[in-house]
Amino acid sequence: MPAPLTTPAIVLRAWPFGESDKIVSFLTESHGKIRGIAKGAKRSRRRFANSLEPFALVNLRFLDRSAGLVFIQSCELLQVFKRLTTSLDKIAHASYFMELADVLSNERDENRALFVHLRDGLGFIDANETSELAIAYFELKLLKLSGYQPMLEQCRRCAAGWRGGAGRWNFSLRDGGVLCPGCSAFRREVAPLSFEALEFMDELQQANGEVPLHLNSFPAAARREGHLALLRFIQYQIGKELKSAPFLDAFST
Repeated sequence: MPAPLTTPAIVLRAWPFGESDKIVSFLTESHGKIRGIAKGAKRSRRRFANSLEPFALVNLRFLDRSAGLVFIQSCELLQVFKRLTTSLDKIAHASYFMELADVLSNERDENRALFVHLRDGLGFIDANETSELAIAYFELKLLKLSGYQPMLEQCRRCAAGWRGGAGRWNFSLRDGGVLCPGCSAFRREVAPLSFEALEFMDELQQANGEVPLHLNSFPAAARREGHLALLRFIQYQIGKELKSAPFLDAFST
């Protein structure tokens, strides 16, 4: 029998299985996204006490059966994001972050940076006021970590620079970047972008480290325009609508 594996993990989703078990999806630090069965999870207060709820950061101990579901031996809470469930606003933002990480990660594809990004994103929402700046920052960095980073510094087709240019630039869902007015004519899957929104997205993508709060100086309309363009791009790439997006939109300002 293989030895148990242990890794920090974030609970993405959990659903009942049979009378006493649960199926749980985790984003782990060391093993990518995995799904496992927690036998007796509905009854056990020792092995799974309050540790299989969404947003939980846990120390996961499991047996890997090489294919299909892993066998979850135990989960120990490492960190509780106490404020995430104190308002519908925070729940909406946290749920959106979780769904993005879920749909943009692959089963068993180790990506420690993506795990850290989700952990830090939940921590930021837990400790701070919610904002579309935080949403767009999380979206852009997650796209980079999952291999979908859009090109924002110049036209994706002809490499023309947009700074000091004229005309209406667009974000191309198909090309994964911005297009100048001339190149936009060759695409139908485009989202118009104001220069303020384009500048906001470009500066945000170049930011390193924590959420660059100084970019809140951009008009709210530009920040929202950038977020909506990224949302459309993500949904185009995964081929479906994000379930948490309408809930988030109800609280975005």
